[in-house]
Amino acid sequence: MMENFKTAMIEVCNQKIEAKGLNVGLSFYAFFKNKNDNPTLLMEVAQWWILTHKLDHFEKADKIRQLLKGTFKL
Repeated sequence: MMENFKTAMIEVCNQKIEAKGLNVGLSFYAFFKNKNDNPTLLMEVAQWWILTHKLDHFEKADKIRQLLKGTFKL
């Protein structure tokens, strides 16, 4: 995944956590503002979310942030 988009995804996670707390959940659509203006990137993130990490539709923003930073521990 493109590094600048990973940074943008982390920022979205940070904003959601700041606004709603550490237990806030989100889906990968949260990073696209409900628009499909970049289908290639959407599919890349969907693959990262669904195939690579086997994540559910909604996941905790903190978990996503940790995965993006490479600090998530099972």
